[in-house]
Amino acid sequence: MSQPQQSAVRNRLLKALSPDDFALLQPQLEPMDLTLRQMVIEAGEPIQHAHFIEEGIVSLLAKMPHDRIEVGMMGREGMSNVAAAFGAERSPHAMMCQADGQALRISADDLRSAVQRSPSLSGLLGRYLYYLTIQTGQTAFANASLNVEARLARWVLMTHDRTDGFELTLTHDFLATMLGVRRPGVTTATHVLEGAGMIRTERGRIIVLNREKLEELADDAYGMAEAEYERLIQQA
Repeated sequence: MSQPQQSAVRNRLLKALSPDDFALLQPQLEPMDLTLRQMVIEAGEPIQHAHFIEEGIVSLLAKMPHDRIEVGMMGREGMSNVAAAFGAERSPHAMMCQADGQALRISADDLRSAVQRSPSLSGLLGRYLYYLTIQTGQTAFANASLNVEARLARWVLMTHDRTDGFELTLTHDFLATMLGVRRPGVTTATHVLEGAGMIRTERGRIIVLNREKLEELADDAYGMAEAEYERLIQQA
């Protein structure tokens, strides 16, 4: 199996690495497919691998009394199980694919070894971990403060950021799980956004029509974490 070349990878963290840091990871990077609703890891399981996402989306899920709710999201800008690089052995949250795609997988042991050998690699992944805490904090703010329509607008924006094109393959049942609300609430919210010309819904799909209006509706819950990512990763 040929090793991935830095010039060809799509993951933004891998692209931001120095050639020397990429070389530390390169021999251990293993391509793999991601499939819709695939569980990358269950809550409480030992962390065996981290995944640099090349295409697709992985949701970070917290357990509720009778269901789960999304508390974080990562696409080609990030990776799963980044805390393993700094000694975390188990994940308190589950991670599930919400879109088909690909990733470059590395064992947790190999990732820790590389981080211990390179302060610059440690610094980049540490800044990404900090960004994730900002994103999850913004998610908590949105869930506590915003109505379902605004939360849906934020979620559509974040998902749209991590996909190519303007069409999102999503069902109302799946959205209800991600937002932690009942399906009728998602149906009503999508009708509101559609009526305002922000999106168009078709069977199993949401088509983004007007990002500016979506951003206005999401208000302060969207944008801060995204700006911090750009600032933090540019330090590489």
